[in-house]
Amino acid sequence: MHCASCSQLIELALRKTKGVQSASVNVATERAHVSFDETAVDVPTLEAAVKKIGYGAQELKAGGADAERDERNKAMADTKQKFLVALVLSIPVVILSMGMYLVPAIEEVPGRAWLQLVLTTPVMFWCGWQFFTGFWGALRARTANMDSLIAIGTGAAYLYSVFVTVGLVEGELYFEIAAILIMFVLLGKWLEARAKGKASEAIRSLLQLQAKTAIVVRNGQDVEVPIEQVVAGDVVRVKPGQKVPVDGKVLDGHSSVDESMVTGESLPVEKQTGDTVIGSTINGSGSFTFTAKNVGADTLLAGIIKLVEQAQASKAPIQRFADRVSAYFVPTVIAIALITFISWFFFGQATFVESLLKFVAVLVIACPCALGLATPTAIITGTGLGAQRGILIKGGEALEAARKIDVVVFDKTGTLTHGKPVVTDVVVFSGLEDRQVGGLDENELLRLAAAVEQRSEHPLASAIVNAAKAKQFVLPEPQDFQSITGKGVSASADGRKLLLGNRVLMADAKVSLGNPEQEVEQLEHQGKTAMLVAVDGVFAGIIAVADTVKQTSKQAVEALAKIGIHSVMITGDNERTAKAIAQQVGIQEVRAQVLPQDKSAAVRDFQASGKRVAFVGDGINDAPALAQAELGIAIGSGTDVALETGQIVLVRDDLMDVVRSITLARRTFRKIVQNLFWALFYNVAGIPIAAGVFAGIGLTLRPELAGLAMALSSVSVVGNSLLLKRVKL
Repeated sequence: MHCASCSQLIELALRKTKGVQSASVNVATERAHVSFDETAVDVPTLEAAVKKIGYGAQELKAGGADAERDERNKAMADTKQKFLVALVLSIPVVILSMGMYLVPAIEEVPGRAWLQLVLTTPVMFWCGWQFFTGFWGALRARTANMDSLIAIGTGAAYLYSVFVTVGLVEGELYFEIAAILIMFVLLGKWLEARAKGKASEAIRSLLQLQAKTAIVVRNGQDVEVPIEQVVAGDVVRVKPGQKVPVDGKVLDGHSSVDESMVTGESLPVEKQTGDTVIGSTINGSGSFTFTAKNVGADTLLAGIIKLVEQAQASKAPIQRFADRVSAYFVPTVIAIALITFISWFFFGQATFVESLLKFVAVLVIACPCALGLATPTAIITGTGLGAQRGILIKGGEALEAARKIDVVVFDKTGTLTHGKPVVTDVVVFSGLEDRQVGGLDENELLRLAAAVEQRSEHPLASAIVNAAKAKQFVLPEPQDFQSITGKGVSASADGRKLLLGNRVLMADAKVSLGNPEQEVEQLEHQGKTAMLVAVDGVFAGIIAVADTVKQTSKQAVEALAKIGIHSVMITGDNERTAKAIAQQVGIQEVRAQVLPQDKSAAVRDFQASGKRVAFVGDGINDAPALAQAELGIAIGSGTDVALETGQIVLVRDDLMDVVRSITLARRTFRKIVQNLFWALFYNVAGIPIAAGVFAGIGLTLRPELAGLAMALSSVSVVGNSLLLKRVKL
């Protein structure tokens, strides 16, 4: 494929095939993603549909990245070879056709015209044959593409020169125009292929990270096996300096692991029993064994590669504009070229040859290659850069959404905070004997509360259970456990009926709180969550739990403010606790006591006021809000990264990556706009010059120079996209 017209032509051919539901073709990645009914059509039929219109296609199977890379390298080498042959043959053609202006004797070379014909013919029909087959394929599909412009332009110059050579018409020879045009186009294609290879090197670098073998403990012996033979549940040994082959959980041993190639985190991470390890990361000086959990396509690295590939194959909404332009561009250019020829020959008093040269110049200068590469090359570079920094942008929609965001809504637990709260206070109120719950002290209150919370999956429940286990309490099994969403839990333990939760739960159960408000307020002002405990229908005390703020939370909020984005915190906690946490991170606007199912409604409230919202959450409980927001940013969690629902997934647990992801998305979209502008400006400016509109002031353009300009335009667009690699995140 050479341009957006090529990709659209292939899309059209695939969509017309019976059984195909959708097809998307990316000119930069040279991939087609097709959804089809397997009962109505098969892959060979799809391949045949593409080949019928003059292109090639083959199914990309699992593990076929190396084959695809080899195919790309082979195609690039073929283009380079044809360019060099065209260059070698074009030089003598240029000397024979124009050298007499420097060396008059060249005009007397015997058989000069026939010699040019012999030298130019291989350039046309071997080096440039792909353009003629592409032109024929487009004709069969009743459309036109870049190949049409090149084939018509070079073909016109070549045929006219052949007619002059054999004596059918009188005039000058223009073999050099045909030869140089083909040579310059091939030069552009070769440079473009090299630049596109650099743009997509992120995927290659990720693939190269994968370990090739693993040491598996089988029957008490260490056995080295290919990575493909590791299965979930295997015990894997990692020695100093080796790569961790797959994802898993440490069984025994201790070491530090360099995870920078996956997460972007520069400092090694300490690993000990129970910790998660990520496949393809590099072990330090220690040694450990771990249980394989995710293998093959289920590993974190495989998930990252899949997300990046999907993103690079996606089309930003702005690409639809480029596609619409490309659909009409080539036919319009051919029409302009014909009008140019007719105008100059019949009305401009130009000779046939002068009119023909302007016709060819218009065809060649107006190549839509740059227009087709403007969006995908920027997306490939931007998403690749993000992947190397642990920021996974899932597609072009996220890029467009990020540029307009003016409010970022943060979930509190697990996002602004670590999400791993600990028990800080156990308060038993005096006079309990008078209220018929005698015999309770701090330890007994904690033990009973932990017994009930064993059945809960809430982070606060885990904190209470962990605190009781740390004291080595024996926890009875709870009976009649019930979780009341947004309020708390109830159950029986040791023959007592317990309630744990907030004020709303106590009010619903008609539990009189007496006067604990001062104690509760003091705890909440400290940023702690106060869990009220009732035993046998009588208020018994408070268990306070605190969730510490992440180190980068305040830094991220300040950085967002600097780029004009307002931050909001949303939480199910009470207002005092929420405000205490918000104050620590520098957030002024807080929405507290919001139930999980109401978070998306809160996002809609901001949208109703005209705000464009990004929601940052853990991607699981916050899925509705992530989907509702214009931009969903999910905090990745180990090997669950591929399952996150956000448009942007952050592999690291670092909120500064929220700022970096928005910055990268905005910069990438800016590159897309720049590329589209210059691609369109180039054609808008170039076509009138080639058509001779400014000939009156001496501004004209010969076809061969138009070919050079066309070749360089595509390279410049790809080069501009590659400048994204200089963005510092």
